[in-house]
Amino acid sequence: MRNLITRSISGLVYAIIFISAILFSAETYIGLVAVFSAVCIFEFSKIIKLRSYIPYIILAFIVYCLITEKVLSTYPFLLGASLLFLAIFIYQLITNKVISTEKISQKILLQFTYLILPFFFLMKLPFINGNYHSNIIIAIIIIIWTNDSFAYLVGKNFGKNKLFEKVSPKKTIEGFIGGLIFAIIAGLIISKYVTIFSTTNWIIIAIIVSIFGTLGDLVESKFKRQANIKDSGNIMPGHGGLLDRLDSLFFLAPFVYLFIHYII
Repeated sequence: MRNLITRSISGLVYAIIFISAILFSAETYIGLVAVFSAVCIFEFSKIIKLRSYIPYIILAFIVYCLITEKVLSTYPFLLGASLLFLAIFIYQLITNKVISTEKISQKILLQFTYLILPFFFLMKLPFINGNYHSNIIIAIIIIIWTNDSFAYLVGKNFGKNKLFEKVSPKKTIEGFIGGLIFAIIAGLIISKYVTIFSTTNWIIIAIIVSIFGTLGDLVESKFKRQANIKDSGNIMPGHGGLLDRLDSLFFLAPFVYLFIHYII
C-alpha cells in the first residue's frame, strides 16, 4: 500500500511538472525536455559505464542549434541518421544480438544515437511551420498512457504468449494488441478535439506511437538486461529512473516527426 502511494505521488508530481511546462510556453517545453535529456544521459552513462562530459557538450550544442535555428539544412540528415540507428537497435532487439558497449567511442555513439538525437526530435515535434502546438505533444502523451495502461490490463488478464520474453518477461502479444487497439481509439477521440491533423492521420500517429513506444521500452529493457540492473535510477520513487519513464516517448519521437513533417 505504501509503495502504491509513493508511486502515485511521484507519478503525479512528474505529470504536473511535465504538462505545466508543455502548456506554459515553447521555451519551458524545450527547457524541461533538455533537462530531462541531461538526466537520462546521466542515468544511461551509469548503465553503459561511461564517464565523459562529451555527451552533455553535444546535447548543449544540439539545444543551441534548436533555439537559434542554426544549421537548418542538417535536419533531414540528422533525422535520417536517427531513424537508421533506431532501426539498428530494433534489429538487435529482434535478433537478440548484444549491443556492444566495450569501447568509449561506442558508448559515446550510443549516447548520441540512442538518446540525444531522439530527444532533439522530441523537442522539435510540436513545432509546425515554426508555430508551437502544445496540444500535439499532450495528445501523444495521452496515446502513450492509453497504450501502456491497456497493454498492462489486457496482458495481465488475457496474456498467454510472450512478446520478447528474454528482454521483458511480463509483456505479451495479447497485451501489445490490446494496447494498440485502445491507442487507436484514443487517436480517434483526440481527432475530434485536436483538428490540426485529420482523423486518418491521428489513427496512423496512434499506430506509430503504440508500435515504436513499445519497441522503445523493450530496447531500454535490453540495455538494462545487459547491464544486469532493474531500474535506470531512483530519481522517481516507486518508478525508478527518468529514463524508465521516458524510454517510449523519446524513442518514438523521430518516427512521429518523420510522419508529421515529411509525409502528411
